[in-house]
Amino acid sequence: MKTTNQNTGASSGLLAEFEGTVFGHRDGHGFVQRDDGEADIYLPPNEMRAVLHKDRVKARIVRHDRKNRPEGRVTEILERSSNPIIGRLLQESGVWLVAPEDKRYGQDVLIPKGATGSAKAGQVVVVQLTEPPALFGQPVGRVKEVLGEIDDPGMEIEIAVRKYGVPHEFSDAAMAQARALPDVVRPADKKGRVDLTDIPLVTIDGEDARDFDDAVYCEPAKVGRGKGWRLLVAIADVSHYVETGSAIDIDAYDRATSVYFPRRVIPMLPEKLSNGLCSLNPNVERLCMVCDMLVNAKGEVHAYQFYPAVMFSQARFTYTEVAAILANTRGPEAAQRKALVPHLLDLHDVYQALLKERGTRGAVDFETTETQIVCDEAGRIEKIVPRTRNAAHRLIEEAMLAANVCSADFIAQSKHIGLFRVHEGPTPEKKDMLRNYLKATGVGMTISDDPTPGEFQQIALATKDRPDAQQIHSMLLRSMQQAIYTPMNSGHFGLAYEAYTHFTSPIRRYPDLLVHRVIKAVLNKTKYQLPTLPTPGEAEAKLSKRLASRVKEPTQKPKKASADELAWQAAGLHCSANERRADEASRDVEAWLKCKYMREHLGEEFGGVVTAATSFGIFVTLDAMYVEGLVHITELGGEYFRFDEARQELRGERTGIRYAIGTRVRVQVSRVDLDGRKIDFRLVHEGEELLGRAMKDKTGGHAAELPARERAASRGADGKQDKGGAKRAEPRTGGRSGGASGSSSRTDKGAGAGRAHPSPIQALKAAVKKSAGKARSKQGKKPRR
Repeated sequence: MKTTNQNTGASSGLLAEFEGTVFGHRDGHGFVQRDDGEADIYLPPNEMRAVLHKDRVKARIVRHDRKNRPEGRVTEILERSSNPIIGRLLQESGVWLVAPEDKRYGQDVLIPKGATGSAKAGQVVVVQLTEPPALFGQPVGRVKEVLGEIDDPGMEIEIAVRKYGVPHEFSDAAMAQARALPDVVRPADKKGRVDLTDIPLVTIDGEDARDFDDAVYCEPAKVGRGKGWRLLVAIADVSHYVETGSAIDIDAYDRATSVYFPRRVIPMLPEKLSNGLCSLNPNVERLCMVCDMLVNAKGEVHAYQFYPAVMFSQARFTYTEVAAILANTRGPEAAQRKALVPHLLDLHDVYQALLKERGTRGAVDFETTETQIVCDEAGRIEKIVPRTRNAAHRLIEEAMLAANVCSADFIAQSKHIGLFRVHEGPTPEKKDMLRNYLKATGVGMTISDDPTPGEFQQIALATKDRPDAQQIHSMLLRSMQQAIYTPMNSGHFGLAYEAYTHFTSPIRRYPDLLVHRVIKAVLNKTKYQLPTLPTPGEAEAKLSKRLASRVKEPTQKPKKASADELAWQAAGLHCSANERRADEASRDVEAWLKCKYMREHLGEEFGGVVTAATSFGIFVTLDAMYVEGLVHITELGGEYFRFDEARQELRGERTGIRYAIGTRVRVQVSRVDLDGRKIDFRLVHEGEELLGRAMKDKTGGHAAELPARERAASRGADGKQDKGGAKRAEPRTGGRSGGASGSSSRTDKGAGAGRAHPSPIQALKAAVKKSAGKARSKQGKKPRR
């Protein structure tokens, strides 16, 4: 239909109305994520006045803005988001309001006098909207729950679980059912099970682990005509205690996964099960499901079988302890575990064979640095340390991979429907992006139209000694898709498996529990029937549409899915979406803690490495703290920088200076936005260290030690920073979400505006620069760094 665009006066073929979800931006504008998978539509601030983040709307495109983004207009509000809003209760000129903690909401919520409940000014509260926003009116709500003071220990977790809708309280029915369970394995529970209590199975986990899903044992064995090993992987038999459709099962399905935060876990199962009856604790009998494998010298699983058993864990090992024993079998750790050392050595032998087969298979294996936040008793960060993976970590990982592959094969061979863990290869767009990048950086290798995991691994191995190896490996990882749970098996690209599933963690992952039930059904020659599950929610619906948008049109008309298949698809979508929800909540808490930690280091300088380049700046990760922040493009120097998408770098047009992944830089912590979970850095250029040292000498310490008023002045005095914050918030594609980095919040803008006289810090800077200039003129050369 042809119509006249009232905004431009031009006649154009405007798109028909489409449906989608509004996503607010902390700078006041927003986007509509379309249900049909097409590109997001930009909403200017005036269009966001009557809608809120996560509202469902109808919209249409009315023009393209100066950045050639399709700009939309909301024509109808289909559904208001039911999510509660979390924020701080404030009183301004006698009016109560809540400033949302999530700045994507963009508007404060008015609270009538009688709707504040017991909350006090400054406290963090949960608000339920009673009146939605309008073009000329703010949203109105009532205080539903008081969480406490912003500095209370664990407040960041209380906010995150509500912000992301993570279920954190078990139903009364589930708790009553858990209390009724026995404390120990009863004789009746052992019926029909293999007795493995004489086998020295052991658990190997981290120092802070409280629930133990898996135990392992290995011994040499003859496989065919050659040497090999018998490898036992025993997994907690949660399905024996959690019956399908029971109150505990409903709560577990709703959560879909345990959520891990620093110092706290939101478990999938009640503690009596997760840390007690189901956990494979040492020196007590426990029920388990066993994957009993024969592995040959090449690391191939020659044969396997599954059976229910009862076991008795001989020891609870930590990764650190096992690594120490494997490194020195005559050391003090080995002396304390003398009887079990031979079995650990057998485990290490089978691990090396499995690792060799992994290489033959061509599985992708990139070494990445994971970090661990160490907190004190009050919940504050003491330090952030790298989480190093040793031989014990890899040993357990390979054993679990072998059991998971056997589980997937068992289900596939039985023709029983179940959930697979599917990881598909890169999309055509990502393949093109990676090819262009590899060509631009002169790698001399590329990927085929139908790439294999081995191609990725070969590129990684061929470039591991290059200076830009980290950048290349990062791009290889980014080209891959996220793994999902689905009943339609299409293999696992990254691990190079034709079929793969999750069997080894039923205490903390619901898909594993479903896999256990299917395996038991096959062993009993019956069929497992999913219970009637809740209707998939918003997260599942969005994920479903996103997945559908990247699926190719079938060449043949697909057969209609049965009700059983549809139910399993819904279960897979639910588990996949809630896995992402848990990751987002964990990242949000970690980002908050890192921001709070970095507030104590404002003004300090650190060395770091560029971990991403975008059109609006570079992200830098500090060497000493493993914290990431943004150096906005306006802080890179007084020239124009162009973003090279093929090389994933920013290049200065005048000097040719380049900032790409892996580039080493020195930065200063310039601003921390706790509400926005963002950290801003500025580059420290050559010659600025003299200024920094002089400031430190003059003030008797670093900027973080200055009086609060002067620190605020030093952060707000730079007009570039505020301008940069607004610019930084505009790009949506190519940006990075999660983590402590990014843009400024609306409350920070213009912090230094209207200041008639220079602040003490500005005056100090001017004096030091003047002094440094005189010194250089006398010496006739630059000061040494």
